[in-house]
Amino acid sequence: MNDSPFWNPRHETMPRSEIDALQVRKLSNLVEWADAQVPWQSKRLRDADVTADQIQNLDDLRRIPLMTRDEWMQSQLEHPPYGPILAAREKAAIRYHMTSGTTGKTPIRVLDSMKDWEWIAEMWCYGMWGFGVRPSDILFVAFGYATFIGFWGLHYAGEKMGCLVLPGGAMATDARVKTLVDMGATVVASTPTYALRRAQEAKALGVDLASGPVKRLILSGEPAGSIPATKKLIEEQWGAKAADTAGMTELGTIMIFECEAQPGGTHIIEDHYIEEVLDPESGEPVGYGELGERVVTSFGRGFIPVLRYRTRDLVVKVPGSTCSCGRTFDLYDGGIRGRVDDMKLVRGTNVYPRAVESIVREHPEIDEFQIHLFTAEGIRDEIEVRVEIPDANVDASRLLADISKEFADAHEGLRFGVTQAENGSLPRFELKAKRLLDERTVIGSEGERRGQA
Repeated sequence: MNDSPFWNPRHETMPRSEIDALQVRKLSNLVEWADAQVPWQSKRLRDADVTADQIQNLDDLRRIPLMTRDEWMQSQLEHPPYGPILAAREKAAIRYHMTSGTTGKTPIRVLDSMKDWEWIAEMWCYGMWGFGVRPSDILFVAFGYATFIGFWGLHYAGEKMGCLVLPGGAMATDARVKTLVDMGATVVASTPTYALRRAQEAKALGVDLASGPVKRLILSGEPAGSIPATKKLIEEQWGAKAADTAGMTELGTIMIFECEAQPGGTHIIEDHYIEEVLDPESGEPVGYGELGERVVTSFGRGFIPVLRYRTRDLVVKVPGSTCSCGRTFDLYDGGIRGRVDDMKLVRGTNVYPRAVESIVREHPEIDEFQIHLFTAEGIRDEIEVRVEIPDANVDASRLLADISKEFADAHEGLRFGVTQAENGSLPRFELKAKRLLDERTVIGSEGERRGQA
């Protein structure tokens, strides 16, 4: 029985110099493998004049060319269905997954081997054990179990750890609430949005989740898991602690997790990944405490080598010593802050959906919300936030006015319209929430629209 707070005590408390040395050794092996097994990767490496024996320190990582999502998808279009990125024969695969998709584009498709799935579960074990989940727990997974990778790895990690795992697949929300109560679930996994949705459903069913047996919520799939106001609301409604995690289909599993100390950020699993933070425009590294784009190199996949993949996620890296848990793994303060392409320019002001949500969630009277961008009179960008306020006793006019002022104060005086939507009229989500509706007509250049402030 592991009595340690760490799933892998040796690696999670390794001195920084030893972490660096381990990463260099694994990086050299990864370059050698990609060069030998994937001609597409081999050409990229050789065009950049990179060979495995040249990887002597972490600075040599920057010799390797960056890889983008667009390149990955284009390679699939040219060589369907998977592209020329596989390091093993398709017949050796045991599982197929794909990303949740992007508008107008083919989702990324991946194949996994048994080696992949052993590693995928292991990464989730780091996260779940680090947040205090133990073999005696009953784990309810509120997830659709389809081709989106989601919580598949968490399910297998729960079994690996010895938990009783309850797969909440093809169930309506009310059935999921009833099942987790009837079965005495102590740990629940879902997106942050769906955690709030089930809390609403429980209230409608007369179920008091806060007095139930659930002690921990494992959140993933959205940046909202690290928004303090959203997390606080979830914890209050469930009467349980909530931890943020983040993963990617491209990697097959999570790469960051929040530990039981809840430091306001997520530890990077640094014995299995190298995570760089770069300026998204220049591609140059940024230091601790600076916002930048995370670029990931993964050592675990058995089917697809992942070298310096641009995630478009915005993060702020801080030293492992920032957390009191004893891990030496660095953290992302505030988890994933958003995405490079999430930012919207409205009359010369940058607006991030995460910043809007952080304000909305300070007001528990609001059940659901939606950000709506549109063009007024054919010439002017406008932004409004639609909110549902189910309690008829709430002074809605005052609440809308207060929120409008808070938006303006946080966005350089930009005027937001805040309107009340009919209860139940806004979309609900089980997986990744899509609360931004952009219906603007693009007029002129970006620079011209900046001048409309």
